[in-house]
Amino acid sequence: MSTITQDSPAAQDDHHDDHHHGAPKGIMRWLLTTNHKDIGTLYLWFSFIMFLTGGAMAMVIRAELFQPGLQLVEPNFFNQMTTVHGLIMVFGAVMPAFTGLANWLIPMMIGAPDMALPRMNNWSFWILPFAFAILLSSLFMEGGGPNFGWTFYAPLSTTYSPDSTALFVFSVHIMGMSSIMGAINVIVTIVNMRAPGMRWMKLPLFVWTWLITAFLLIAVMPVLAGTVTMVLTDKYFGTSFFDAAGGGDPVMFQHIFWFFGHPEVYIMILPSFGIISAIVPAFSRKRLFGYSSMVYATASIAILSFLVWAHHMFTTGMPVFAELFFMYCTMLIAVPTGVKVFNWVATMWRGSISFETPMLFAVAFIILFTIGGFSGLMLAITPVDFQYHDTYFVVAHFHYVLVTGAIFSIMAGAYYWLPKWTGNMYDEKLGRLHFWCSVISVNVLFFPMHFLGLAGMPRRIPDYAVQFADVNQIVSIGGFAFGLSQLIFLAVVIKCIRGGEKAPAKPWDGAEGLEWTLPSPAPYHTFSTPPEIK
Repeated sequence: MSTITQDSPAAQDDHHDDHHHGAPKGIMRWLLTTNHKDIGTLYLWFSFIMFLTGGAMAMVIRAELFQPGLQLVEPNFFNQMTTVHGLIMVFGAVMPAFTGLANWLIPMMIGAPDMALPRMNNWSFWILPFAFAILLSSLFMEGGGPNFGWTFYAPLSTTYSPDSTALFVFSVHIMGMSSIMGAINVIVTIVNMRAPGMRWMKLPLFVWTWLITAFLLIAVMPVLAGTVTMVLTDKYFGTSFFDAAGGGDPVMFQHIFWFFGHPEVYIMILPSFGIISAIVPAFSRKRLFGYSSMVYATASIAILSFLVWAHHMFTTGMPVFAELFFMYCTMLIAVPTGVKVFNWVATMWRGSISFETPMLFAVAFIILFTIGGFSGLMLAITPVDFQYHDTYFVVAHFHYVLVTGAIFSIMAGAYYWLPKWTGNMYDEKLGRLHFWCSVISVNVLFFPMHFLGLAGMPRRIPDYAVQFADVNQIVSIGGFAFGLSQLIFLAVVIKCIRGGEKAPAKPWDGAEGLEWTLPSPAPYHTFSTPPEIK
């Protein structure tokens, strides 16, 4: 074991403080760190703070919608809350959490000493707090923050937007830079730094899903940068990319935005598939069923994600041929996703399953993400989409995918690897309490939204017809309960960091992978001598 995890004598002298005193003391350790574990920790804490911030905005939205009529906030401020809630949850909570997991785990999973580009790694994290400080500060400007929805459709984001739009554009650019740098780092690390003998089809699925996600990020983040730049010049510099009066086309905005936006939703779910593919075999005490088909399914989802962007635009008056093309491509993407769900269920079939907290979240992910997938198939059918479009049905659909999908998988991963990160076992009773509070409240929150949408309640509107009042009250109560449940998670993590039962190197019976060969907590420097993969 020591030959894998210890530095050479010369390196030990260099890093003596790192090993024995937990790296440089105080704030400078975190500001200047190039260690992948420190940077992973920074990403994870940042994403959790943003998750609570975005959640607080969701609470404002649900408090306003508790009763019909305008209750608590002005419509303009309500629109700012829906916009910034979306931006923070997508770019501030889900994506940095996955990047944090990648930083922590990918080098340990492939037997590398660190990420390939450690200084760029530090830089890609530290620009993020500034991006979100800029975005949040816009809420305090005269005229308020961005109020045009997280999809910032023109002309709402150009002709009719507040003066703070420039800050919004600047912050999105910085978020995009961070994502691209993180993605380059992941690709270079996986391609160049795998341990001897770790061939491509031996990579853990989390590494595979992140490699494919990183290519998606590099492909689509420049598209987002182009979109926000055109919004900026339309608003402040007199161009008319999206202004019909000047020869532009407002529908072109939607085409460009969703060419970024649709692969983006897969960027937020593919790493989830990798996490669940690690947890389900571990607690079923079986090998993952159909490993190679999982890899090919992930790659085919990534390719197909570039061919479905206009399913967000069925109501814009596209030619029928285009509507049919995007409808069929969208339905086709359900096939590789179905392959994954089948493989997870087949892995559990006749396994020796135990239901610790990570497995509970993983099973909930499989069931609830599948519900989100089914409602996505419903939205894919063009004529039916005309009824669902811009109603609460769409809100229900993507929250099933992103909350019970992405967020639940992140929580499953956090519980699964916490013993490896902290060296202590988390409190299983508190973990289960967090799970049951979350899974019950999240369904009370999002499931009734399907029916609100089918009955015609529009999204992003602070007031509604009186017939929706009872269901909205139930939804809001579920929302507050779900928000409060996440404080239990905070308590679990803090309690685990502060102490508890010491974790062995491999706390889960069925866990496989190089990270479980390291002691818990994982040492500051790992694999200075690459392990041999037999």
